[in-house]
Amino acid sequence: MRWIVDAMNVIGARPDGWWRDRHGAMVRLVDRLEAWARTEQVDVTVVFEQPPSPPIVSEVVTIAYAPTAAPNSADGEILRLVRADARPGDILVVTSDRALASDVVAAGAEVSPVARLRPVLDPRAGRSVTGGDHP
Repeated sequence: MRWIVDAMNVIGARPDGWWRDRHGAMVRLVDRLEAWARTEQVDVTVVFEQPPSPPIVSEVVTIAYAPTAAPNSADGEILRLVRADARPGDILVVTSDRALASDVVAAGAEVSPVARLRPVLDPRAGRSVTGGDHP
């Protein structure tokens, strides 16, 4: 299963003050996704609304972003990635955006709500997604 994560949807799901350091929140998300992807050996792409500045680099997680920065622009990029994939049924998109979820399902991919991924990324939660339990 290939995972595509709606970055700002995940970051914005928890009112932890992320807006005071948006870039720091983006880096923390990528760091947590890297740790999870290494442990679970999953293919993860995280999609931002614009290129992170300074750039965020990962050897484990693919960093993607919308070609034009705008509110919800990551949604269009996520949908483009799903539609461009030869096997959209092998993709799980993590988002709680209802419109994006509907479009992604129509394009043949699966959707998981952000609320099921957050505990996986939070080491205090102690929850794993192995054994077919999608977040």
